[in-house]
Amino acid sequence: MKNRFLTATPEKGGFDSALNEHARAFRSKALVNVEHKCLLYVQQREFAATTPADNSVTVIGSDDATTCHLVVVRHSGSGATCLAHCDGSNTWAEVPQLVKAVTSLSSQAKEGRLELHLIGGFDDESKTSQSLSLSLLELNDIVTDGIHRPVVYGVGVNVKTGEVFPASLPTRGPAEELRSARTFTGGQMVDIYDSGKQQVKYLSTSPQAEPPHFVQHMKTTIQFLLDHPSPDSLFPGGRPQLFRRTEQGSWDRVPQQ
Repeated sequence: MKNRFLTATPEKGGFDSALNEHARAFRSKALVNVEHKCLLYVQQREFAATTPADNSVTVIGSDDATTCHLVVVRHSGSGATCLAHCDGSNTWAEVPQLVKAVTSLSSQAKEGRLELHLIGGFDDESKTSQSLSLSLLELNDIVTDGIHRPVVYGVGVNVKTGEVFPASLPTRGPAEELRSARTFTGGQMVDIYDSGKQQVKYLSTSPQAEPPHFVQHMKTTIQFLLDHPSPDSLFPGGRPQLFRRTEQGSWDRVPQQ
């Protein structure tokens, strides 16, 4: 069976007018200043996915998208959301990764569909954007002093509500320079965030039945092991740690000579 493709060009129109209306409405939205404490920042050639149950992240965001495109994939049933910053380096390999990231977090959802939001590109002089999405060019393009520029540079998606909005992002960390250098030296698209699903999968004998505090408990346990690589720091001279119960019911460590 031959694959069939719909070719859309600025001359042919190619996209339903409803999409154009939604794009114009999105372009006119006010810029949202995202607080860094709730933000998970995605750099170029990175993607991140999580669910509304994640207490560490409220907004996944990315910016500085000129000829690049920001892709948001969301499962309407589970609320699992993925945001990617794509530059066209290996699109055919990247798209399945984004879909898998969302569907793997939605295995328990009984119903729902995948929703796609595509933001980015403008009518740049070298036509780099054109190779990524021809029909979106004029919708995100503005001319200032004779120079074409994108209207929307940055986007955020609220993983609790599914809202996608133009965003001003206060931070690009952690390890901004290191992550940027990885891309600069030819690194491919990579998933940067682990919401805890993998830790439950590999550290639990019953991943589907663990209580909410399981992941945090495992993290603190692993950190404890890293902080105390030698038993001598915990058991000087091989002596055990002893505790005595107080009248209030708590446990106090018994000092040893």
